[in-house]
Amino acid sequence: MPKRIAAFGEVMMRLTVPGVELLSQSGTLHYTFSGTGVNVASALSRMGHEGMLVTRLPDNPLGDAAAAYLRKLGIDLSFAGRGGKYLGMYFLENGFGVRPSRVTYTNRLESSFNTAPEGTYDFTGIAGRVDAVHFCGIALAMNDGVRAHMKALARAVKQQGGTVIFDCNYRPSLWGEDGYDRARPHYEEMLRLADVVLMNERDAMLTLGFRTEKETRREQLEELIPLAARTFGIRTVAGTHRFVNGDNSHSLQGFMFTSGQFAYSDLLTFAVYDRIGAGDAFASGIIHGELEGLPPETTVRYAAAAGMLAHTVAGDTPMSTAQDILKAMTASAGDVER
Repeated sequence: MPKRIAAFGEVMMRLTVPGVELLSQSGTLHYTFSGTGVNVASALSRMGHEGMLVTRLPDNPLGDAAAAYLRKLGIDLSFAGRGGKYLGMYFLENGFGVRPSRVTYTNRLESSFNTAPEGTYDFTGIAGRVDAVHFCGIALAMNDGVRAHMKALARAVKQQGGTVIFDCNYRPSLWGEDGYDRARPHYEEMLRLADVVLMNERDAMLTLGFRTEKETRREQLEELIPLAARTFGIRTVAGTHRFVNGDNSHSLQGFMFTSGQFAYSDLLTFAVYDRIGAGDAFASGIIHGELEGLPPETTVRYAAAAGMLAHTVAGDTPMSTAQDILKAMTASAGDVER
């Protein structure tokens, strides 16, 4: 049966520079609306679930435009309030060769979402209508008000027997100086509320302060992820290892730790058209498999294929259906489908 999954998060306006030009070169920008919550809710709706967004949009034509765009993505806006005047924005310059892509944020802390007052959301009402809720560490970095909303909603869903999903997604630029020390207590609180967590060994070491004498990433992963799961009472931990190859292709391997065992996807290698949002596609695949009760080996392969396909589509938001993902798990790109 399809599940109802709510994603808590900010809607942002993405302004993309055409091609691989720099912001200082171009006189044209293409705008869309995105955000981690948008990406997860939309991806899960394409997988056959009901993706819902818990957010706050400006009460003006900009908010109207964002709402119309989100509806086209198949997102249920029953939990999206209106108020305030602004959307956070970011500018994306696509990288090429040795020059990486670059994201520049603006006006974010004044956005309708980040200034939402106490009482904006009906946490008990939301919790009574959903099977699971997704949170992202990016929202956790915003301010004390947003953090209070996150924790209250997580507790409400937990009390109703729903599944709490937390994607660590630490962003140094958002936490600022001494960011790890400031972030750690908030991360620990969210992890204690979470059933399913997206993280890897670097999150465990840097954000949580775990230590290891192991040297390779695989060895560090297999020591620290079980430790994190035991420490915080987490049912499932999943994530990816990414490798950027000399020909500008990327390789991705997913992992999943549950019931005391690791499961890994194959190492997938592919060309990259647009990288932004691929992590959200992987997370959505893990959520789908968890809520459907799929075997871990199937879930992690499905999630990795979803992440791979997200690299092939323009924009942040994953656009693949469950059928697309299942096909990608068993076949490589070929001729035109007719």
